[in-house]
Amino acid sequence: PSVSCLSSQSPALSQGGGVSNPASRMEGGSWAPRRWSCLPGITLLALASLLSCLLTSGQAKVYSRCELARVLQDFGLDGFRGYSLADWVCLAYFASGFNTAAVDHEADGSTNNGIFQINSRKWCKNLNPNVPNMCQMYCSDLLNPNLKDTVICAMKIIQDPQGLGTWHHSMASQSNPHGNFREVWRHHCQGKDLSDWVDGCEL
Repeated sequence: PSVSCLSSQSPALSQGGGVSNPASRMEGGSWAPRRWSCLPGITLLALASLLSCLLTSGQAKVYSRCELARVLQDFGLDGFRGYSLADWVCLAYFASGFNTAAVDHEADGSTNNGIFQINSRKWCKNLNPNVPNMCQMYCSDLLNPNLKDTVICAMKIIQDPQGLGTWHHSMASQSNPHGNFREVWRHHCQGKDLSDWVDGCEL
């Protein structure tokens, strides 16, 4: 059934079975504005967004090192574009601590989302309708613990000429305790022996 918004009037308006002159009602102090029983659309949208956030937070998952390695292997990331599982696991740890529900807010209003902290400025759709949304998905999709959408988006990002160097994240440092723009991959993973990240995992 359809839902309609019905307005309710003050008792003074409904008495007498008719509608009197608005000016006379105001002068007599009996006039009252209409009250709508349905919430405005913007309020409903805000409530829907809040509900979505609550549902997502209820599904949050923090992976273990080997568990994540196995999932990423099943999705085909091992060797994709020349990067090993250890590369991806290292990136995930320093980007989010293996937390699928991690969301970090940048100074420009964009957000870094999910286990790989994929940024909304270019790759996913957030509240800003004017972003490129190169992965063709909502940023909230990147918070799903099953990682399917995250891997799909990551495979698109990795095609950038910078490869894993595309990933950025705001990280605090001693010189700037409020956070500065660091390159997670290049700072923590690139050119290092990453074998320990998958050591002992049954892959």
